[in-house]
Amino acid sequence: MMILVVDVGNTNITFGVYEDKTIVTTFRMTTKMPRTSDEFGTTIRAMLRNNAIEWESLTGCIIASVVPNVMHALTGALVKYIKQTPIIVGVGVKTGIKIITEAPKEIGPDRIVDAVGAYGKYGGPALVIDFGTATTYDLITENGEFAAGITAPGIGISAKALWEDTAKLPEVEIKKPKSILAQETISSMQAGLVYGQIGQTEYIISQVKKESGIDNLKVIATGGLGRIISDETDMIDVYDNTLTLEGLRLIYEKNRKN
Repeated sequence: MMILVVDVGNTNITFGVYEDKTIVTTFRMTTKMPRTSDEFGTTIRAMLRNNAIEWESLTGCIIASVVPNVMHALTGALVKYIKQTPIIVGVGVKTGIKIITEAPKEIGPDRIVDAVGAYGKYGGPALVIDFGTATTYDLITENGEFAAGITAPGIGISAKALWEDTAKLPEVEIKKPKSILAQETISSMQAGLVYGQIGQTEYIISQVKKESGIDNLKVIATGGLGRIISDETDMIDVYDNTLTLEGLRLIYEKNRKN
C-alpha cells in the first residue's frame, strides 16, 4: 500500500508518501499562489517523479485543509492526474479522537490531525504544539479526548507585523541571536521574536499543567519553526516534524474500507 497524504496549511501545502507505515518522501509547494487543477496535477506528478515515486503506484490519498479556496482545484488534480479520489478530513470521517470542547465543529482539521498523530504515536495525556502560521497548543487526555486548545500568533506572523507595520525595521531571518542582550537592530528583533516565543511556550505549558491538574503531560512539538524553539527549552519532550503527516496516515487507515 502506498498513499499520498496532503496537509494544506495557510503558508505551505505539504505532501508525504507512505509505503505501509513508513514515510518515503515529503515535498512542499506554496499555498497562496493561485493554481488550476491542471497546474496542481502536473506539478504534483513532477514532484513525485523527482522523488522517485511513480504516480501509478499510489493506492490512496487523504487531505486535511484549512484553506477552502484551494480544495476544488487540488482535489480535481488528484482525481485527474493521480487517479485517486481523496478522503477529506472533516465531518463523517473517523479519527478516533473525541472532541469534548464546547464547540467541537470549530476545531480545525489540522489540529485534529495533529492530535491523532500525537495520541497514536506517543499516547496520552499530551500537549501538542504546532509552530505554524499560528502557534497552537492542544490538550489531549489519557483517553484520547481533545479537551482544550490555545491559539497564538505564529513567529512568522509576529515577525511580519514588525517589519510591515513599522517604518524603519527590516525583514530579518528568524533565528536565535548569540545573546538576548542585543546591541543592533537585527539581533534585537531576533531576540524579541525567538526569546519571546520561548517564554510564551514555557508559560503556556506551565499554565496548562496547572489548570488541568495533569503533571505527566508529554509535550510534543511540530511545525516549521518548532525545531528552533524545542531546542531551547527542556519543557518540550519531543520535536516531530512529520507528526501531521503521521496523523493523516492513521486517519486514512481508519477510513480506507469506506
